Amino acid sequence: MVDGSSSCRGRTRRVLARRLPAGRAGPGRAGAATGAGWRPAGGVAWLGNDRIVTRGTGMQTRTFGIMVAVAVLGTGVAQAQSALDEAVPRLSSNAPGALVVERILVKVNGDLMTQTDLEEAQIVALQNLPTRPQTDAELQRVMQELTPELFANTVDNMLLEQRGREMGFSLSDDQFDEIVDGIKVENDFDDEELVAALAQTEGMTLLTLREIMETQMLIAQVQNAEVRRSIVMTGTEAREYYDEHLDEFTTPATVTLREIVVATPEGTGPLATAGAERAAATAEAAHARVLAGEDFALVASEVSTAASKANGGQIGPINMTDLAEAVRARVEQLEVGDVGAVDQTAAGYQILKLEAMTPATPTEFEEIRASIVNSVAESREDKALNDYLAELREAAIIEWKDDALRQVYEAVVVARAATSGV
Repeated sequence: MVDGSSSCRGRTRRVLARRLPAGRAGPGRAGAATGAGWRPAGGVAWLGNDRIVTRGTGMQTRTFGIMVAVAVLGTGVAQAQSALDEAVPRLSSNAPGALVVERILVKVNGDLMTQTDLEEAQIVALQNLPTRPQTDAELQRVMQELTPELFANTVDNMLLEQRGREMGFSLSDDQFDEIVDGIKVENDFDDEELVAALAQTEGMTLLTLREIMETQMLIAQVQNAEVRRSIVMTGTEAREYYDEHLDEFTTPATVTLREIVVATPEGTGPLATAGAERAAATAEAAHARVLAGEDFALVASEVSTAASKANGGQIGPINMTDLAEAVRARVEQLEVGDVGAVDQTAAGYQILKLEAMTPATPTEFEEIRASIVNSVAESREDKALNDYLAELREAAIIEWKDDALRQVYEAVVVARAATSGV
């Protein structure tokens, strides 16, 4: 006997992923892909761990093969390769009514995630990339990076959606009518044009659209009720964060320098020694000229062997933090207008002049306050969401059809926990 609600929710996850652009990484984000794309409905029956779908007319064979086998993490690569190779859907024919057997990857409290769900999630992710892979090798690399997150997001969004239904959330007729009216106004559609446009979008209907919107709403309402409402940051906390991380909100000091460089010959031996002595003498003579009042830029253009001689030896403006440590230490000893000593460097002999300096300038707290609140709240929300999902996982019945897939999922969960400070 088929669980019709599970089938419908699985289909909704695929539609939602295909229609919505990817958002911030992590499960359940507004606008994030929560599964894979949509496929036309047909008759459905269950046989063991495989779902048998009777294809309706007009079903096109997918052009993308499964890429999960190359996208697992750690030591589970070989095991997942074998497990997922077996999971590729098999078409007995291309005729209407043909049977397709597809593998169930995981059951989450009785709801199902299938091979097709994951394949089509990958296709959606590829469609959302700013630049599409151009070669098989590039495609494989991209899928290795994307698929573990896609897989984990789909499972976690199933948990959030289920929790929303438990809490009694639903999309009312009035809410859906408001959504539809908004779509019609934005696109200048009447009722018939909207239905036609949906039909052209991979056979969508108003019912499909409602399923998508309800799923998205369930996830958002759970996060609002169970996660976001506990995220609070006071003005005092924001000020403390500002004071403790002042460097993050400070524009670095900048300096404008002029230099005279006299290169020394490479190598050793009498000739190199003599060349180094001549370079030292030239640098000392140039140093004496600028100390006597000659224009530094003019002397640099005559004497320097560095490329900067073309503009009078000028360097910058440049951030102090971008200077080499040894150079920065020398500059810090100078006042604006000062000329430093002749210093021997790896390139030869160098003389520096501090032409101008702009001190480091912290951004005023009030200018950055909203940004601090948003940034810290987002970090806290990530941690709170990970904690909340951990509770849902603990209470859930998750049946993995292959241990390698469980390892992939758990690796992503661990990585998220580490980055969110859990």
